[in-house]
Amino acid sequence: MTSELPAGARSTDEPPRVALIGASGHGLWHRRQLAPLHQAGVLRLVGLADVRPVEPAPEAPVPDGAAVFTDHRQMLAQVRPEVVIICTPPYTHLPIALDALTAGADLLLEKPPVLSLDEHRRLAAALAGHGRVCQVGFQALGSAALAELTAAATDGRLGTVTGISTVAAWRRDDAYYRRSPWAGRRSVHGQPSLDGALANPLAHATMQCLAVAAAVEPGAPMLVELERYRVRPIEVDDTASMRITLDSGLAIVVAVTLAGEEFIAGEVLVHGTAGTAVLEYPTDRLRLPGEPQLTVVPGRVGLLENLLAHRRDPAGVALVAPLARTEAFTALLEVVQAAPEPCLLGADRTASTGTVGADRVLTIDGINAIVRRSAAELALFSEQEVPWAVRPHRAWLGQEVAAG
Repeated sequence: MTSELPAGARSTDEPPRVALIGASGHGLWHRRQLAPLHQAGVLRLVGLADVRPVEPAPEAPVPDGAAVFTDHRQMLAQVRPEVVIICTPPYTHLPIALDALTAGADLLLEKPPVLSLDEHRRLAAALAGHGRVCQVGFQALGSAALAELTAAATDGRLGTVTGISTVAAWRRDDAYYRRSPWAGRRSVHGQPSLDGALANPLAHATMQCLAVAAAVEPGAPMLVELERYRVRPIEVDDTASMRITLDSGLAIVVAVTLAGEEFIAGEVLVHGTAGTAVLEYPTDRLRLPGEPQLTVVPGRVGLLENLLAHRRDPAGVALVAPLARTEAFTALLEVVQAAPEPCLLGADRTASTGTVGADRVLTIDGINAIVRRSAAELALFSEQEVPWAVRPHRAWLGQEVAAG
């Protein structure tokens, strides 16, 4: 005897219907991740939405049956996705996420998920009210190398952990700050944007530190000391040092730049009485005390695959990066938003290569040594002999912030 599904119902044997909002720009990265999963029948890509034309991409084709829209609300109404990936400017995340939740979808939301604690709590309440879940795009949290570093920090291999730090030195050219209307902006249309090094490209560095700290000595951020700098007339930081003191007493220092002399991919250092462990988080390479070099620790859980697995087995598969885990990071963004404008470094502090307005790159003289020393000594730039460093902005945070 066969049974018929009710009208409009979907068989549980069918792959979940997935849609992407923000299919251009960084959305191409998501399309490349989606393409093989669609081809393998793990999911069904049913819709793409973007206010800009969705350009064809050989490595990320629009599959047959997937509709393209310029209005995400129209897409949600017509294709009824069960999972929505949101890859739009951060200041648009909350309203689009609320639309997707109202349409009955679970979320994969690019980082930073939202830009204030008020937005964070509104989104959390909406998730609970609709019975939905949200994975946040901090993909490095799915790294086996991070899990191994955390285990070493909690099982005594580092002795007593005395601090955590991160260092990164990237380069961005002039064209980077013309990639979108919100590039390099503090706010857009009266809404915070915060497209700076701390909030966007190097956000993973801070989030990795918070994740390790939450396992080592749980505590919420209590005091934030922040120094922000820029080498162009942008509205946000391209270089920064930040010290986060948790209410447990543990300190985290972030020392990052987009004006590096030489490339430092991004390292998390866990300092202990038995030595220092180093994780190069973009490459999943790890060195524990006593080891001669960084070694790849294979294995990284894809955030979308993890979200789909959680949907199939909510009790057995935990989300890698649920919204709740990012609350402390969002609290730090509030401090960045409230801080004074970044200090502009002049030509006497920088070097320039390339053509102005196109591929020009500005670097800060001596910055690599400065960020390295900050990470090693858990010190702000102003606590070193850096002639251009300014006094840090200090902010005390409320006790209601979750550790993450």
